[in-house]
Amino acid sequence: MQRIRYSRYLKSIIILLDLTVIASIFIFFFITRNEHLKNNQEIWYQNTFSLVLLFMFWILLSGRTKIYNIPRNLTYTLFLERLLIHFLLFIFGVLLIGKVSYNVFFNSDIYWLSFYLFFFIFLAKSIIYFGIKYLRSLGINNRNIMFLGENSNTEILKNILTDRKDYGYRIFEYTLEITPTELIGFWKKNGIHTLFLPTESTISPTIENDIFRLAEANKIHISLIPSITQSDFFLYDLGYIQSHPILNQARYPLDYYSNYFLKRIFDILFSLFILVGICSWLFPIIAIIIKLTSKGPIFFIQKRYGFHEEVFNCIKFRTMVTNNDSTTKTTAENDLRITKFGKFLRKTSLDEMPQFINALRGEMSIVGPRPHMLMVDNYYKPKIGRYSLRSMVIPGITGLAQVSGLRGDLGDVEVEMKKRVMADAFYVRNWSFVLDLIIILKTILLMISGDKNAK
Repeated sequence: MQRIRYSRYLKSIIILLDLTVIASIFIFFFITRNEHLKNNQEIWYQNTFSLVLLFMFWILLSGRTKIYNIPRNLTYTLFLERLLIHFLLFIFGVLLIGKVSYNVFFNSDIYWLSFYLFFFIFLAKSIIYFGIKYLRSLGINNRNIMFLGENSNTEILKNILTDRKDYGYRIFEYTLEITPTELIGFWKKNGIHTLFLPTESTISPTIENDIFRLAEANKIHISLIPSITQSDFFLYDLGYIQSHPILNQARYPLDYYSNYFLKRIFDILFSLFILVGICSWLFPIIAIIIKLTSKGPIFFIQKRYGFHEEVFNCIKFRTMVTNNDSTTKTTAENDLRITKFGKFLRKTSLDEMPQFINALRGEMSIVGPRPHMLMVDNYYKPKIGRYSLRSMVIPGITGLAQVSGLRGDLGDVEVEMKKRVMADAFYVRNWSFVLDLIIILKTILLMISGDKNAK
């Protein structure tokens, strides 16, 4: 019912802007490094063809990297991952073209060209990304949606969409009887674009079939909300034998040895770099301050579940006064057990630095689902289906949930935990090395600015 008129035009404008930036950077580098050729008309004819080739390569590559297929709920972390992958593949392609063609246009100073190109593309696309987000948070370019057959799963999604105004969803509450006349009238009156239905609801199959039929006839998009308490939610991927659909048991990216090996090598090298370059002088300083400000040990060692739920000793700097509740009571807001210096360590995540020792041992990874207390895992495992999916990868010092603002136990704890588990499940199913790099970068920025969700 709701007509989306401008999205294609906006996408075309963004593509033209990117191509303009690419052309400007390449021409600038060609002119500044080939002064004697800038008035050569034949060279400029060749360069025009080279630019067209570059444009075609950029656009064809975007079909693979999906940098222009940006759903409104795409986070900046995933946006940067797509952009970085696209840019690296593009520069690699330019290098190959330059080697094969021997064209002066492609053999400008590739390192500086890459830096300038990435900087200006990154800047332009980030401005557009946040500009659109800002406009949507003001109520511009909203998408009208509604829910039917609501339950605990729709509650979590509604909570997310209500909190994230920048996603640009406007929720209309439906309180009428579910009949064809009432539904069509409601859709027309409110310009509904998308109808969300849970896969488990109290709506009868007959009425549900009528809803699908009416939605198709009235051009209403339907999105199904699966139950995260179902044990098979993440177990299968859709595949085909010829044209016949089948459900195959899912294999996750880190199930492949090449991916696991790459991640493990990076963990070792990065951990060594941090332990030798930073922790060698930072640990003694933190240790002295901890001993001077409170009684007790320097390190706090707690048992956590790791890969395949094997228990390991997770090392942290002690941030609380010594107490008997450390293994049975989670951290509360304004927790009186936290010392003054401990509050600083938590805010900057410096209390997690000893976990690089865990990472070097192979008990933890730099990036992955954060390990919870044993009692927390034991409590939520029966409550949230596929909670154990988190243990299919090695737990991390930082993770997607943490950089997405899902670190603290704020608000409705049950809802927040389900959000965390969904973020961890997304990471397990969609891991990539570039995603890890983006999460590390965002973690560093959070450490500098201070994590508002840290307790």
